[in-house]
Amino acid sequence: MRWLGCYRLGPMWKALLVFVVIAFAGQLLGVLFNKSWVQPERPRSLFSISSENGQVPPGSCRPHTHVMFLKTHKTASSTVLNMLYRVGEEQGLHFALPVGYQFGYPLPFIAQRVKGYRGPHVAEFDIMGNHMRFNKPEVEKVMPADTFYFSILRDPVALAESSYAYYKNVAPAFRRAKGLGDFADNPRKYYDPRLRNNHYARNLLWYDFGLDHNANFSVSLAKRGEATIRRNFRLILLSEYFDQSMVLLRHALCWPLDAVVSFSLNARQQMPKGRSVWVGKAAALAPLALTEEQRQKLREWNALDWHLYQAFNHTFWAEVERFGRARMEAEVILLRSRREILARVCLRDGGQPVEASRIRDKAIRPFQSGLVKILGYELQPGLDNATKEACLRMIRPEIQYKDLLDLRQFPRAQQPPGQAVAAGGAAVRRDPLSSRTGEHLGESIERDWDRTILVRNQSIQQVDSKGKFR
Repeated sequence: MRWLGCYRLGPMWKALLVFVVIAFAGQLLGVLFNKSWVQPERPRSLFSISSENGQVPPGSCRPHTHVMFLKTHKTASSTVLNMLYRVGEEQGLHFALPVGYQFGYPLPFIAQRVKGYRGPHVAEFDIMGNHMRFNKPEVEKVMPADTFYFSILRDPVALAESSYAYYKNVAPAFRRAKGLGDFADNPRKYYDPRLRNNHYARNLLWYDFGLDHNANFSVSLAKRGEATIRRNFRLILLSEYFDQSMVLLRHALCWPLDAVVSFSLNARQQMPKGRSVWVGKAAALAPLALTEEQRQKLREWNALDWHLYQAFNHTFWAEVERFGRARMEAEVILLRSRREILARVCLRDGGQPVEASRIRDKAIRPFQSGLVKILGYELQPGLDNATKEACLRMIRPEIQYKDLLDLRQFPRAQQPPGQAVAAGGAAVRRDPLSSRTGEHLGESIERDWDRTILVRNQSIQQVDSKGKFR
């Protein structure tokens, strides 16, 4: 008991003992925290739809597991689709997947384009989100009655810039123009509505929603289209306010914060300041800089899209007001903080996207198209298996992710010729196919720019004739 006598000698021993206990407890808690989050000992979802950690919005809401996302073009929609892929994979949900990579786009969607579809509601599908030209009656044959429908818009001028860069060699109207400014000055000089893929050059959002993008603008027409979209979709997001959109979406779906934390996917290499052309191989190609007059001309050329953007921009901020400005700011800060944490855990180079050629793992290199380089990410080395898999889901490119889900959902289906399974389970092509035509069983078939098989002898006039209000 002599040590107790030492303990009674003064407060110094008490302070030292308290300090040692606190330090030991802190170290122990730190080890437990690191093991349960950064380096988990056993596989654990980072994106579970549950009420753990208070991540699910408070109240009596129930998470939506029947979700339809209209994936519009060049609107950050690939990042949204990745989020849906992650959650669906994690929860074991059933995806409505296309046979190729799009649902027969640019033709209007039909239910038979869904792999495994055997008739209206014979098989239950939970999530649908690949590119399509929207056709509500056909979608309703596939998705349950309680499905949550949402989509995303972008300022038509910014969308035109991105479309020109991405579809320059695909859309005849863009291909003929010297540059986007040249196109904006006189779009009718280059635009022929009869030519395939020219829909990328005019009212692309309107087209994706299944409406007639070549219709002459009138206020009454624009308002009817807007009303149709409001009837069909419960939430319309804005790519310019992506983080605020994710907050509204997660509360609408009753999903946890981590479900909507994401890294930007399918992003293009940005043009350096002070230059009007793209760097690298694109340096000799057409300039993308626009004057304010040309920007206004693009709004007029895409007047139907511009109407949609203005209308749903107003609706979006009305939703933010109902949600609460202060509450929104707090949740956006939390979301961005979470993204920074995950970037430090998951990504090399401080989380900055890199050119595809620099990505060592070919299974996560993004698909390249158009004038610009599409960027991707590299994983941080040394991650344990569970953390690596969670991080990989966040950066896996859309095409590889779709292939992986397809293989898991249809494991007995025969692989298409020319495909092999890469590391990580993603299917990759061995022999490139012609981007325009090919031969199959002696018949001539036509393929879109991403090698999706198109219906033969379908004219643009036939497609547009179906773009009526429903």
